[in-house]
Amino acid sequence: MAIKQLRTLFASQYQPGQPARVRPGEALAEPGGDYEALHKQMKRLFNSKPGKKYGRFSEDIGESPFSSWLKDYREDKQSFASMTDRLFGQWQELLNSAQEEFEGHLMIVHEALADAEVVYLFILENDSAMRFDAQQTLDATDILSLSRLNLAVRVELDDWLGDNAGENYLTLVHARGSGEGGDLFIKLCGFTNQVDVEKETLTFMDAVEAFAKSSEPEEAGKIRARAYEFSKEQHALGEPVAIEHCRATWMRTSLSVSRSLPVRLPSCRKAGCCIRITVR
Repeated sequence: MAIKQLRTLFASQYQPGQPARVRPGEALAEPGGDYEALHKQMKRLFNSKPGKKYGRFSEDIGESPFSSWLKDYREDKQSFASMTDRLFGQWQELLNSAQEEFEGHLMIVHEALADAEVVYLFILENDSAMRFDAQQTLDATDILSLSRLNLAVRVELDDWLGDNAGENYLTLVHARGSGEGGDLFIKLCGFTNQVDVEKETLTFMDAVEAFAKSSEPEEAGKIRARAYEFSKEQHALGEPVAIEHCRATWMRTSLSVSRSLPVRLPSCRKAGCCIRITVR
């Protein structure tokens, strides 16, 4: 593994209603050394965090333009420095509206792995420490915390922009207690894991209809009726029609699992997942 690009920004908002203060660093190409060590430690914390969330970029580019900027960088339409200038500018704008105090370093890393490329966004926090200055006077100072990571996101570039694009190419760390800063970070990343219930329900009904057409008329009527009732129940709850839930529910009723219908639902993340229906 190797860092291809890295850049940091220190941002603070101590007085709500006032502009946030920012201090950007230079864009660093293949920095190595201590930067690699810091990144490696942040990845350890990232990988060990429980309760990570999985999702994708929001389609609302106006609200969360990071994905558009990152894609342009990936396609060599703009430099890493230009992309991060825009990202840091948006982070400052978001913090300008914050009603809670915030302080931290935003670090973005483009990393090349053996078989893939990823981008990380970390919010690095500070710990307080004591030191003796040049006059041997005890002084308080801040140092980077190497044991805490409450906000971060990883972008799997190949899963997002590759030929076989996946649906969940973002991994988010959003710890409890991160407050308004955590919400603003999610907005900065453009992370979402919401399901389009209408789309998933229509996909399910289309799959059922395709199966029903290959069945006897009496059986087809039963299949359509049960599928309609089940989809209506899920829609009322605001829930997608997930394949695993279909199996568990339908096996307790007049429909059970035995015959394969090769139509994959968007909500089913398993390769080759399909609806299996038959009438008892």
